Amino acid sequence: MSKRMDLDPDTVERDLVKLVLTVVELLRQLMERQAVRRFDTGELSEDQEERIGLTLMLLEDRMAQLRDRYGLRPEDLNLDLGPLGPLMPRE
Repeated sequence: MSKRMDLDPDTVERDLVKLVLTVVELLRQLMERQAVRRFDTGELSEDQEERIGLTLMLLEDRMAQLRDRYGLRPEDLNLDLGPLGPLMPRE
């Protein structure tokens, strides 16, 4: 008797997108925190601050577009790690 998994291509694609967006969101939040730290310490020129701010805004906008396309909410990207709690801090 053959044991086969019955996979729905739409579900597989959505789950893969969810995983990728989760990793990208985690990296985006880390980059944002690093940028804020650098802003606060005065390490960046005004031009650098503007470019970083614009880049982070564009990334956040693109993430929102992709979430909308696949019917995901921001909280869907925060994986529950069981006893460790959520992957990312809740806002």
